[in-house]
Amino acid sequence: MNAFRIRSHAFALATAMLAPPLLVSPIVVAPAHAFIVFDPSNYAQNVLTAARSLQQITNQITSLQNEAQMLINQARNLASLPFSSLQQLQQSVQRTQQLLGEAQNIAFDVQQVDKIFQQRYGAISLSASDQQLVADARSRWQNTVGGLQDAMRVQAGVVGNIETNRSQMSALVGASQSATGALQATQAGNQLLALQAQQLTELTAVVAANGRAQALTEAERAAAAEQGREQRRRFLAPGSGYQAGNASMFNR
Repeated sequence: MNAFRIRSHAFALATAMLAPPLLVSPIVVAPAHAFIVFDPSNYAQNVLTAARSLQQITNQITSLQNEAQMLINQARNLASLPFSSLQQLQQSVQRTQQLLGEAQNIAFDVQQVDKIFQQRYGAISLSASDQQLVADARSRWQNTVGGLQDAMRVQAGVVGNIETNRSQMSALVGASQSATGALQATQAGNQLLALQAQQLTELTAVVAANGRAQALTEAERAAAAEQGREQRRRFLAPGSGYQAGNASMFNR
């Protein structure tokens, strides 16, 4: 019996050793974190958070755009007008002043006017000779003619500036209409006011020159009337009359 058991165990052991090996498939167990679980409430919360973030970024971009536009507008408002008529206006005024400064005989000077009027337009001297009276009358006539000529020269100068003023006014109006900011519009308006001031200056010069010429004419007329009375007095004054005398002819 014991021998039979021993032979059975030996046979089983040999069979097991000679049998082909069995394929054993490994069992893979997935880790717990590899399973994906969808949470709708969490997903909705994430979407709302992303939307709010996107809206904040959009608001920031809009704010930056507004600030950039504000800086551009400020730059336009501070931009200076590229056109200036100051030099042309100053030249026109200087030409008018030059014409007034070239006044003949009697300049536009208070002291000189007082001095010459006392000398040539004052009371006629009773002791002045006839030659002196004629010379004074001629000098007054020259002053009157010179004053009339000066007035016409000033008038001609002002008329000559009309075309310059027209072109300047056209350029300034165009610059005002195309102004990109408040500063340019203000500067264009100021230059238009300067143009008006220059035109008023020329008008003042014309009025002064015409008034000077008229005053000289009236002063000459008054002095001539006074001199005429003096000459008439001398003509009518009693004298020695005609005195006969010896005359020689042909140096004989």
